[in-house]
Amino acid sequence: MRAVLVMVVVATPSMLLLDVTSDTKQMVALVALFLGLLTFVEYNSTYPSLVEFRDAPPFNRIRFLMLFAIVFFLSTIERGKVAPTSFTEFTSAVGMVVGASMDFAYSPVRLATLMMSDGASAQEIAEVRTAAGMAYLISLVSLSVFVVALKSGNWPSRGRTFNVWVNLPTFDPTAGGDVVVRLQRDARINIALGFLLPFLTPAVVMISSTSFEPLSAANSQTLIWTMTAWAFLPASLFMRGIAMGRVADMIQERRNANRALQGARDGLAAA
Repeated sequence: MRAVLVMVVVATPSMLLLDVTSDTKQMVALVALFLGLLTFVEYNSTYPSLVEFRDAPPFNRIRFLMLFAIVFFLSTIERGKVAPTSFTEFTSAVGMVVGASMDFAYSPVRLATLMMSDGASAQEIAEVRTAAGMAYLISLVSLSVFVVALKSGNWPSRGRTFNVWVNLPTFDPTAGGDVVVRLQRDARINIALGFLLPFLTPAVVMISSTSFEPLSAANSQTLIWTMTAWAFLPASLFMRGIAMGRVADMIQERRNANRALQGARDGLAAA
């Protein structure tokens, strides 16, 4: 089921957009099959390799729903340019309002519009602003949902044990140094990267515009996936940093409980 859902996310723009060529559909189908197979192998293997927090729901479920919502609503907005409906008009209006409210000096939405080419029209800039506003809104809502789940005690679940090796396969607890200190350091780095990435991405695109084609609103697929990556990756890093900080707190709480228990045992033995 997870593999099928991943394939659906990858194929969503091609299914909703009306101006997709047959070659593009074939390429999307190939990418969807590859990612679906990767997801199937990862979740059915005994030893983890890439996917983090695979045994600590609803971390990955929130991230998946965030990714799907961004791709779906941006595809809906792009579909509305060709075949408008009441739903596409409503989605575009929400993105337009959010994008306009976040379009101020040095804001992530303002910087996202700077990824456009120099000859972009006011209409194209408005379309990118609408897409950026919708994507950023979904990422903020998803991040808030995860924080609420964490603060309410629903993450990680109290009904199951938390295996650091399974849920953090890329983190080596035997690499040296205190595990709690390393987890807290990695948490701060991820949160800092999550905060800076929406500002750094447009700058990188502008610097590399001499070698790569700037962002264009004319290509719907490019716009959808660029705005999705621009909003999803920072929110995902934020969630990862918050989650690693929570894991560090759990390990420290377990250590304190073990010390208290050992102290109580020593006191009874001395008595």
